[in-house]
Amino acid sequence: MKFDMPPISLVRSVLEWMMFAVGMQRVFRKLNYKHPWHSWIPGLRYYAFGKTVELPLSGALCGALEVVLFFLSTFFSTAGERAQLAGALLTLVGIITLLVYSLRLDLRLISIFDLRKRWIILFLLFNGVAWLILGFKKKYQPQHTAEFMEEWEAGTEPAVTGTSIARRKTASASGISIDVRERMVKDFGKKRYLLKDIAMDIPNGSLVLLLGGSGAGKTTLVNALIGYEKADATILLNGEDVYKKYDEMKYRIGFVPQQNLIRGSDTVIRTVGDAAKMRLPRNVKGKERNQKVHEVLDLLGLYAGSEGLVSKKSGGQLRRISIAMELVMDPELFVLDEPDSGLDGVIAREIFAKLREIADTGKIVMVITHTPDRVIDLFDKVIVLAKDSGRVDRLAFYGNPEEAKAFFGRDSMEQIVLSVNRKEDGGEGLADQFIERYAELTREREGGEAA
Repeated sequence: MKFDMPPISLVRSVLEWMMFAVGMQRVFRKLNYKHPWHSWIPGLRYYAFGKTVELPLSGALCGALEVVLFFLSTFFSTAGERAQLAGALLTLVGIITLLVYSLRLDLRLISIFDLRKRWIILFLLFNGVAWLILGFKKKYQPQHTAEFMEEWEAGTEPAVTGTSIARRKTASASGISIDVRERMVKDFGKKRYLLKDIAMDIPNGSLVLLLGGSGAGKTTLVNALIGYEKADATILLNGEDVYKKYDEMKYRIGFVPQQNLIRGSDTVIRTVGDAAKMRLPRNVKGKERNQKVHEVLDLLGLYAGSEGLVSKKSGGQLRRISIAMELVMDPELFVLDEPDSGLDGVIAREIFAKLREIADTGKIVMVITHTPDRVIDLFDKVIVLAKDSGRVDRLAFYGNPEEAKAFFGRDSMEQIVLSVNRKEDGGEGLADQFIERYAELTREREGGEAA
């Protein structure tokens, strides 16, 4: 009986596949993956790889491509000549795509093991050998798995505190009434909480400081308040539901981003006038619109140089022009993200003094700033957001600045932020403690049930 020797290419492919599977299984064990045997199952092994290095979408895509490529090669091998050509083209596209996304996974693995980037050449040329070396060599151990896993689990489960914030029995009919039950997103199949348990009433005529460390949810809360990214929440502005009547309410809310989005080639008055045309409702007539433009320019001290080009204005004037472009719509809620960014103390003080004047006209002005202490005397209220130990943004305090200092036992707003920041970020790591204490305080005030 005669036996044909298998082609060398087939032997090489099987050997490469075996080295890849064995090496991956060993690496999975080093990464504490619960099912290292997944390395032997085509498709599933890439999905498992993606999960272990916190790139699940790339892993799932690579797994799907691996399975599809296998079926393509099986199906088109018995097809006609034209079908085989089409199959070859599809296979080439699939292989290139698989290569690109598998490289992302390999680079993340190299980072976790703290290897030099030139290891990627070994993965490209001798993939099975690279996995075997990484899996069997004891000197190669993961260095950053804790950080990756912590980031992957961030926000998936809020911290358990002794009590939850009490809901108000009756929302205020004036000002803004905020009741954010939660803001949640789905991230690669995981549910992540961004915000939870934020409830307060802010009266009209208030200048409000939104305080919190980097990543504490300030922008997320602002987006929820203005209706840009809706949460599981009830937001009432002077008795009207922002979410249910958004098409109407959007004309009653102004937002000034951190960056100046202004054309430098226009004059100041034309810039604000064009903003009025876009932002004001269509039923506002030209005469009324021009009157509003002039009132805003006068309030912000821009009227004298309103015929000059925007490009010729100073940094402080540019910020005031940005404010004017939103203020011209006469919003009831006015939110500004770092209006003093890049400005020195004197100019920043002028900006906040103008915001104080705007609030005094009966509006609610909410401000995010990273240098609050130099102007804290101008504020009526302080909202403090903090990440709990589950990395979910929660309400740690709402009240006036002096009450905030007493509540946290700190002398400045910056010290308050440090007290709730995580220790890994240079803070004191007391967020859970203050979140729970404030929740207890709300229960005492409301005399109601926790949420």
